[in-house]
Amino acid sequence: MKEVEGIFGLSSEKKSKIVPLALVLLALCSVSFYLGGIFCSSKDAELLESSIQEADLKVAGCPSQTRVTDFKECNITFQDLTPCMDPRRWRKYDKNRMAFRERHCPPSSERMECLIPPPEGYKIPVRWPRSRDECWYRNVPYDWINTAKANQRWMQKQGEKFIFPGGGTMFPNGVGEYLDQMEKLIPAMKDGSIRTALDTGCGVASWGGALLDRGILTMSLAPRDNHEAQVQFALERGIPAILGVIATQRLPFPAAAFDIAHCSRCLIPWTDHGGANLLEVDRVLRPGGFWVLSGPPINYEVNWKGWASTEEKQRTDLEKLQGLLERMCYKQYAMEGDIAVWQKPIDSTCYYERSQETVPPLCDDSIDPDAAWYVPMRPCIAKLAISFSHIGVGQTPKWPERLKEAPERSHVFSGGSEGAFRKDTRTWEIILKQYKTLLPDLGSSKIRNVMDMNTKYGGLATALIDDPVWVMNVVSSYAANSLGTIYDRGLIGTLNDWCEAFSTYPRTYDLLHVEGLFTAESHRCEMKVVLLEMDRILRPEGYVILRDAAIFVDNARALGEAMRWKCEKHDEIVKPFMENENLLICQKTFWRSAQDQL
Repeated sequence: MKEVEGIFGLSSEKKSKIVPLALVLLALCSVSFYLGGIFCSSKDAELLESSIQEADLKVAGCPSQTRVTDFKECNITFQDLTPCMDPRRWRKYDKNRMAFRERHCPPSSERMECLIPPPEGYKIPVRWPRSRDECWYRNVPYDWINTAKANQRWMQKQGEKFIFPGGGTMFPNGVGEYLDQMEKLIPAMKDGSIRTALDTGCGVASWGGALLDRGILTMSLAPRDNHEAQVQFALERGIPAILGVIATQRLPFPAAAFDIAHCSRCLIPWTDHGGANLLEVDRVLRPGGFWVLSGPPINYEVNWKGWASTEEKQRTDLEKLQGLLERMCYKQYAMEGDIAVWQKPIDSTCYYERSQETVPPLCDDSIDPDAAWYVPMRPCIAKLAISFSHIGVGQTPKWPERLKEAPERSHVFSGGSEGAFRKDTRTWEIILKQYKTLLPDLGSSKIRNVMDMNTKYGGLATALIDDPVWVMNVVSSYAANSLGTIYDRGLIGTLNDWCEAFSTYPRTYDLLHVEGLFTAESHRCEMKVVLLEMDRILRPEGYVILRDAAIFVDNARALGEAMRWKCEKHDEIVKPFMENENLLICQKTFWRSAQDQL
């Protein structure tokens, strides 16, 4: 009698070879199901079951893990939703020291899981560089600044557009004249020594916008408010800006980030609370950096009557401010007309020459000067953890040489090294060429505001330096903090936790680039939440470039199409840089709210 063959008519010998292969395939499917489940939970299907069209997520021939349906539209009243800085929730928080305007993200049970509609009459934004001087009224339909600041020429409404003539509270004759005066007081603004700037209480960011022509890149900062929409105007104009307020928590920037910091009548109480507000500016200012103040109490002898104050109060305020700065070892660098300039010490010598009783004191060594994500401000002087010899203003290479020179901080964080920095720079020059073949709009006037959502050294921003764009470099608050290196090379950026919303208005970026974020954060963040946030901050007809492991790219494609994106997966890869990644390019469609059609 012949030996009975195995299952499906195979001999025992062939069967023994196929069984291990079957086990391998089963294991791969199980792993894929597990990874996919991280971002595509059954809860998603329940929340989105009301739509008709569905996209099955299929990976490597395994069964679909989740069924994704089209997302609903949010009510049109949420057209300017800023989830973590929502005025609707301010009453829940402490009004003391403006804490209610800081980040307060809603719990997951209160998250909006719908698509933010554009306002009625929204148009594709005016292209750069015209956008610096004009924007569509319907894109940011708020008249308060136009009405309240009409005599200061911040902005003017002309027909269907807002026009930005470059005025401001302290520069009614134009920001150009104001900057000319500032450059006379600070010659380093003209020779490349000063590259990165911080503008606190930025208004509509005319100061930062005008500095772009002078080779200085500004992070403009203003709080979320009910009527002014200052940061929204700035980004609509194509000028770097972020929502934020100096209140009780540190700004989301590393220590020694900015070459110059500026306040033009920003009305921040600098000497209150032990000087904590000014000490936070000191933390993010480089050694040898400049702090510029115009407005109260500077030149109070001439201006006090227009400030609804008294001459005596303004004199006292100036004396208190000068005393605080002197105890912080700052030197008065210049004071002329309405502008005063102080310079931070280039080294720590002065701090140790002060008496031990001097306030503010030096911070304890246990306080990390770079920690800046939900970290409380303290009334003490933050010291750099390591002594650097080439980090101060005048010590770093001048712009643009500093862009590609490995800074001292390139090797002080986990995984960082000067060799890796240089390799990253070369790699991104090659990768960008591929991006441009796949996305011809990159490098044109159609893309101005760019965000690199998960960067390390700012390599993409460096490769884009000659294009008409600016890049917000974002470092995950859970990753190695490499943000200091990014600022050292003359770029700007911020920390963010992508399990939460970003500090900006809707429709403020033309291109979002995300590499490896979902692989790195899959254990914490739900993919749907991250992609909905990307949709919120992306302008209609804006682009997403996503590189990650195949399973995340496939899931992102299905979710993106459910959010009305047009997506295309590309098999072309730049070896060996993208060997283990897939590439997805999506474009957000321009749709109007159903309520807008009524």
